[in-house]
Amino acid sequence: MSRRSRIVGFGSAGLLVVFGIACAVVFSGGLGQNLAFLLVALGLVEGTALVFYEVGLTEDRDRAREQARKASPAGGEDEPPREKPGSTARETDHSNQLARPRGALDRMRGRPRRLR
Repeated sequence: MSRRSRIVGFGSAGLLVVFGIACAVVFSGGLGQNLAFLLVALGLVEGTALVFYEVGLTEDRDRAREQARKASPAGGEDEPPREKPGSTARETDHSNQLARPRGALDRMRGRPRRLR
C-alpha cells in the first residue's frame, strides 16, 4: 500500500467521523442523531479495517522476507541448535516434532485416555 493510498484511506475514515459529528451539531432531532451515528460508525469501521489490512501486509512482507532469506544460498541454512550441557536432544530440538506424526491415543468408553 503506497503512502498516498494510506493517507487517502485513513483520511476518508477521519472525514467520515468529522462529518458525522458535524451532522449531529447542524441537524436537530432524529435526523442529526441517525446521520451522526451512521457516519461515525462507518468511519470507525473503515479505520479499523485499514489497521487490520496494514497488519496483514506487514505479516506478508515478513513472511516473504523470511522465505527469501531461506532460499538464498548464503543465509539459507542456519546452524542446528546446540544442546545444553546435561540435556537430551529431545528436549532441545522441537523442529522434528512437526515432521514426525504422533500416534492416536487409545480410547475406551468410560475410561480415561492413556498417554504413552
